[in-house]
Amino acid sequence: MERLFNLDIQLGHDAVLMAIAIFVLYMALSYLLLNPVRKMLYDRQKKIQGDIDSAKSDKDKAAVMKAEYEEKLKQAEKEAEAILSEARQKALKNEAHIIDEAKQEAARIIQRANQEAALEKNRAMDEMKQEMITVASMMAAKVVAASIDTTVQNKLVEETLKEMGDSTWQS
Repeated sequence: MERLFNLDIQLGHDAVLMAIAIFVLYMALSYLLLNPVRKMLYDRQKKIQGDIDSAKSDKDKAAVMKAEYEEKLKQAEKEAEAILSEARQKALKNEAHIIDEAKQEAARIIQRANQEAALEKNRAMDEMKQEMITVASMMAAKVVAASIDTTVQNKLVEETLKEMGDSTWQS
């Protein structure tokens, strides 16, 4: 009799041998191929994890450096403000000094002008006295003609000057 699908012991034996061969082949190939692939994937996973950790540490360092930079920037702004404040104070001092010097110079100019005016006034008074003396002596010469001597003439000039007084010269 013919068997269905040729199921015999030989087929069972061949199937068992083939299963053993496939299992051995699977074990050999998994050892030769899958283990290196697994190792490569494990190494890649470790490398990626290391890169992630490195990125985190770099990010943390960057945050620290950013904080330091911002602090230095704030200090630089404070220093700039202090320098500007100091410059403003110096400018105010210089302004006050220049104003004081200008006031002193103006006072010196006014004083010099007053002195020159006083000198000019004294000179004019002297000239006026000389003119008055000349006029008085001419008048006295006409009035008295030749009869009065020089002492009487000087006395008349002095009396005339006293009568006119200093207030007449100053006006």
